[in-house]
Amino acid sequence: MSEGTAKKEEKPRKFQAVRGTRDLLPPETALWNRVEQTAHEVFGTFGFGEIRLPILQTTDLFARSIGAETDVVSKEMYTLVDEMQGLPDPVDFATSPEKYVDAVEEAIKAGEIQVTDSNLKALARLKSQLALYNTRAESSSEEAHLKFRLAATQIEFGESISLSPEATASVCRAYIEHNMQQLPQPVKLYYMGPMFRRERPQKGRYRQFYQIGAEVLGGSDAPAIDAEVIEMVMTFFDRLELQGVQLDINSIGDRNCRPKYVELLRAELLKVKDKLGPDSQRRIETNPLRVLDSKVKEEQAIIEKLPRIGDHLCEECAAHYAAVKHQLEMRGVIYRENWRLVRGLDYYMRTTFEITAQGLGSQNAVCGGGRYDGLVELLGGPPTKGIGFAIGEDRLILSLQESGKSAVATGRDVYIAWMGQRVHATAIRAAKDLRKVGFSVELPPVEQKFGKALGQADKLGAKYALILGDNEVSEGLWTLKTLADGSQQKLTEPDLVNFLKSESAKADPSLRSR
Repeated sequence: MSEGTAKKEEKPRKFQAVRGTRDLLPPETALWNRVEQTAHEVFGTFGFGEIRLPILQTTDLFARSIGAETDVVSKEMYTLVDEMQGLPDPVDFATSPEKYVDAVEEAIKAGEIQVTDSNLKALARLKSQLALYNTRAESSSEEAHLKFRLAATQIEFGESISLSPEATASVCRAYIEHNMQQLPQPVKLYYMGPMFRRERPQKGRYRQFYQIGAEVLGGSDAPAIDAEVIEMVMTFFDRLELQGVQLDINSIGDRNCRPKYVELLRAELLKVKDKLGPDSQRRIETNPLRVLDSKVKEEQAIIEKLPRIGDHLCEECAAHYAAVKHQLEMRGVIYRENWRLVRGLDYYMRTTFEITAQGLGSQNAVCGGGRYDGLVELLGGPPTKGIGFAIGEDRLILSLQESGKSAVATGRDVYIAWMGQRVHATAIRAAKDLRKVGFSVELPPVEQKFGKALGQADKLGAKYALILGDNEVSEGLWTLKTLADGSQQKLTEPDLVNFLKSESAKADPSLRSR
């Protein structure tokens, strides 16, 4: 076979979505739009404003907030170095490394390379290696050049940045950066968008996933704030008719009482260490609270006998928790206390909550939230109260689909079946006028036979077919066919619009203002 024939037969690569990601397509995207629009509407009624955050953030932001040693930061984040462009490669300067050192020094002075203590020290080492290189070049050129190149690798040529694995830290960063503490407090913000974690893909969990969340920053830690945040997310789920919703709440104390409880918990866990699995044994030392999260069947009876944090809250935390429960009851929010609901990071305190829904198996949480009064300060801001939540939108959508609450009308309102070139201009005007008042209209680009037009209208799920021929245009009476029952009527153009508005309002009362 000739080379030319082989090239002709070679098929181009068939590209697919990256593992752990997927395309969201119609009609499913209509459900996503309805969920997000409902969030805009509900959160707006509670006085929250939308914040849109960059997907890329400084890696250190998450190392500080989530913890550098956590799996999220150490194993799951998508991280890259945002290197400056155009810097000479030290490999290319075996005979003139001075040019490389000069280029690095100029880039640091210009701010193109980060001015950090580690970079300044690395530059000093590079200059030292340059001096050694110049003195040894004659006798041991390869060894001197290798040491010079190794010194060059110690310079951080750009900032480490990551795709956001969550949004709370980014919202707090924005609060600090834009001096939002100067605004009337508290500041109430919500967000929605994609997040990224390199996890093992499974049902309802993806490497690019979507969250809807809200944060309240500043002001006091009044129990009514906690209750209103929970009330808002429960109102959102109620509006979506999410099935099997269960709200669990707990208080995890604060810096005064939680450390004492953690030590008591650790001491009790050490007594039963031999009966626990390897993960729980490791957590006894690193983070005893996480043992309470264990789903290992053999550990459940042991965990049930452990001390409960509710019995060890300080007076202030106990009073705060009691007030939160009272506020929820005043709002008619039904809850269940769950003493095993905890958060492992130090800046989380007092109120914590989780919401589960049906149709998701054992991994049934769709929302998690809580109070984090120490996070803004941890990120370099002033002492600031904070509480918020994040909803896993992928899981929320899956639960709605599993419960049969995902139906969204996606067909066209009107399909215009026009026949005859002289009618085409009228068909275009009719489509424009109907779209102007909010109806979805399909206007075929070319003339179709009557039967084919009705068949296409049916395939697209159209409610009505507007039939326009020479007679309809000359008489000023347009034929409207209801595809559900086959009935049809003749209407003037104004009567047509009024009829469609009336029928839409009957089907959906919210459209009466259309």
